[in-house]
Amino acid sequence: MLLEVFLVLGTVIIYFLLSKKKEETLPFKEGWWGKGQKPDTEEDTTIWPFKVETTEEELSDLFRRLDQARFSEPLENSFFHYGTNSVYLRKVVSYWKNQFNWKKQVEVLNKYPQFKTKIQGIDIHFVHVKPPHLPEGQSAKPLLMVHGWPGSFYEFYKIIPLLTDPASHGLSDEHIFEVICPSIPGYGFSEAPHKKGFNSVSAASVFYELMLKLGFSEFYAQGGDWGWLICTNLAQIAPNHMKGLHLNLASVTNMGFIHLVSILLGRYLPGLFGFQDEDVRRMFPFLKKGLYRILLESGYAHIQATKPDTVGCSLNDSPVGLAAYILEKFSTWTDLEFRNLEDGGLERKFNLDDLLTNIMIYWVSGCIVSSMRFYKENLQKGIGTQKHERLTVQVPTGIASFPNEVMHTPQAWAQKKYTNIVSFHFMPRGGHFAALEEPELLAEDILQFVGKVEREQLWRKKGD
Repeated sequence: MLLEVFLVLGTVIIYFLLSKKKEETLPFKEGWWGKGQKPDTEEDTTIWPFKVETTEEELSDLFRRLDQARFSEPLENSFFHYGTNSVYLRKVVSYWKNQFNWKKQVEVLNKYPQFKTKIQGIDIHFVHVKPPHLPEGQSAKPLLMVHGWPGSFYEFYKIIPLLTDPASHGLSDEHIFEVICPSIPGYGFSEAPHKKGFNSVSAASVFYELMLKLGFSEFYAQGGDWGWLICTNLAQIAPNHMKGLHLNLASVTNMGFIHLVSILLGRYLPGLFGFQDEDVRRMFPFLKKGLYRILLESGYAHIQATKPDTVGCSLNDSPVGLAAYILEKFSTWTDLEFRNLEDGGLERKFNLDDLLTNIMIYWVSGCIVSSMRFYKENLQKGIGTQKHERLTVQVPTGIASFPNEVMHTPQAWAQKKYTNIVSFHFMPRGGHFAALEEPELLAEDILQFVGKVEREQLWRKKGD
């Protein structure tokens, strides 16, 4: 009997070892997302300059809609617990009409070089910023930075100068970056896919083509929100091309037996599960800080993962509705305690010009519907069912764990997915929109992570 047990265990171990070896990388996803059938001719490889532009007709239409907005009265003392408080929303709309200067913000958007290029049948928009100067003998390191929903490439505008010119901002210039910030297809000024099935692996494949087209055979990648998943998939597709992966969100979608046991017992036996004191503080009691929080804050995801066009069409028709929907996320995802404030705490960490600029990118591009469809394409088959969710990431990984992220992932959990975590830091403050909210903290963490990877040549060790 004992021999049979050993034989079974040995078979299981060998099976998993072989399975892991066979599934080390994720297949590149070659797609055609343009209208109609894929043409027989070669795709245009041109990269052309792009600038954000607006017309008087667009602005007149916007102001007409703002003038005709209908507001409902909020419940007394409801603050942001029922969503965006309409008393504060009136103030935002008043500022939008009377003080916000979109033309000035267009100049801000255009201060960094922007481009478009066609990949897999659709136009891909990206910001590409090179260092203003480089110390002699030093070269810039390419860094792909990917946003999420309901953000945009604009989230990175405050962190870009800290990475391309760190010395001028009081940071170490040991490593200087050349930053590439694309808009996810269907977001901002990237063309939306015209066919079903465009998911995170598709986006990762498109961005991999983009980096190769720009001449980068080795690069770093950074992301949060959907950028976390897209950059993770890219690390799985091209591990020999990505020197390092930096994340400010690292969710784990495949929960095993040990995860479940750690949820039950981790508060009482943290060391047994590799939890640190800060993990315990952020995670427990788990019913309140885990399950209830997810139920309370994930309603939007269920709608967008099932019927995105229904709510999307209404938001695409109403700038005030669009603002209410997006601002609520910038409130609660920055700090859940902001739900207890009538203004949602929005101006404690952001200014209205930045918030409205992000909203205007959605409005003028008309991308809210296509941006929401990304949830359906990624989640409609169910969590934990896709191949990339079962694969590990072996690229050197750095994780900046911000305390006000909606859900906390301890390093002990992340390690199961990201097997080569070389940097994991509990950040002192900040939430979901880290690059916009705490650009200095995020920049410092990226710089130290890349410094460690470069010093120890960690990306080369796998192949040596």
